[in-house]
Amino acid sequence: MKTLRDLGERKAIELILEQLDKMPKMPIPFGDDVSAYPLSKKQLFILKTDMLVGETDVPKGMSLWQAARKAVVMNVSDFAAKGVKPLVMLVSLGLPKNITQEELEEIAKGLNAGAREYEAFIIGGDTNEASDLIISLSLFGLAKRDYVMLRSGAKPDDVVAVTGSFGKTSAGLKILLENCKAPMDIRNTLLEPVYMPKARLKEGLALSTTKAVTSAIDSSDGLAWSLHELSKASNVGFLIENVPVAAETVKFAKINGLNPLDLALYGGEEYELVLTIKPSLWAKAEKAVKSVGGNLVKIGRVTAKRQIILDVEGERRFIEPRGWEHFRKH
Repeated sequence: MKTLRDLGERKAIELILEQLDKMPKMPIPFGDDVSAYPLSKKQLFILKTDMLVGETDVPKGMSLWQAARKAVVMNVSDFAAKGVKPLVMLVSLGLPKNITQEELEEIAKGLNAGAREYEAFIIGGDTNEASDLIISLSLFGLAKRDYVMLRSGAKPDDVVAVTGSFGKTSAGLKILLENCKAPMDIRNTLLEPVYMPKARLKEGLALSTTKAVTSAIDSSDGLAWSLHELSKASNVGFLIENVPVAAETVKFAKINGLNPLDLALYGGEEYELVLTIKPSLWAKAEKAVKSVGGNLVKIGRVTAKRQIILDVEGERRFIEPRGWEHFRKH
C-alpha cells in the first residue's frame, strides 16, 4: 500500500477532496489559494488556513518569534494573491511540554507582531500538547466577489508579471541546510528573506482595484510551480523571457557552482505575487503597484498552447513542474 511519501502532498489532497461533498455553487473552487462563502450576490466571506511545523518550516537559526511571525506571513501571502485584506485570525498551537514560559511568550509576541504588521488582529484559538511545534492559523476577511483575483482567467497575450526578484530564499536555505558558501557582503541579504519573509499584501490590494489582473497566485512553492498552477487553472501556457534573478543569487551561484536560474525557478518559501495582466491595463496595474511602494516586473506572456517555455537569449527549454512538496524526499 502506498504511503504519503509515495503519494506526495498534492496527491494526498486530491484523495481527501474525493471523499468530500462539494458545496453547491462554490464561489472559489478547491485548489485556489483561499476559500469563500457567499454572504450575498456581491460579497464573499474569505477564509484561509495554513500550518507551520517546527521540523519542516523552521530552519536553524530562526527564533521562535520569527517562526511565529512567519506562520502569519504564510497565510497573509495567500490573501495578498487574491487581493483580499485579512481582518481577524484564529491560532491553534501544538506545543511540546518542555517549552518554557519565556519561549511561549516569544511565540505569542511573534504572532501578534505578524498580525499587526498587516493590520489584523488575533481574536482566539486553541492550544494542545504535541511532539513538535505546530502553529496553525486561520484568517478571515471580506471581499467584493468581482474584486477577488483567482488562479483561473488568464488569456493568450496577457502579460505575465511578478512583484520582485527570485532566488534569495533558495540560496539562503542552501547556506543553512547544505552549508553552501556565501561571503559576508551577501550572506545576510540571502538569509533575511528566510528569517523575515514579507507578504505582498499592499501590492495585492492595489492590484485588485484595477481589474487588470486575470489570474494570480503567490510563489511560496516556487516560481516554476506557481506558473504551472496558473497554467492548469486557466488552461493556458506561458512564454517566459525574463526571470528576475536577484544579483546576490547570481553571485552566490557562481561561488558554489550552481545555476542561478534553477535557484530562482525551483526554490520555495518566496512570497512574491505571480500574475497575468490584461495588456491594455498594464500601465494602470504598474501605476497602482508603484503607488504603494512596490514593483511590477514583466517576465513574459500567456500563450494558447499549454506548455511553459523559458526563452533566454534565443535558447528555449521547458520549465519543469518542480517545487516544494510536503511528504516527498527533498
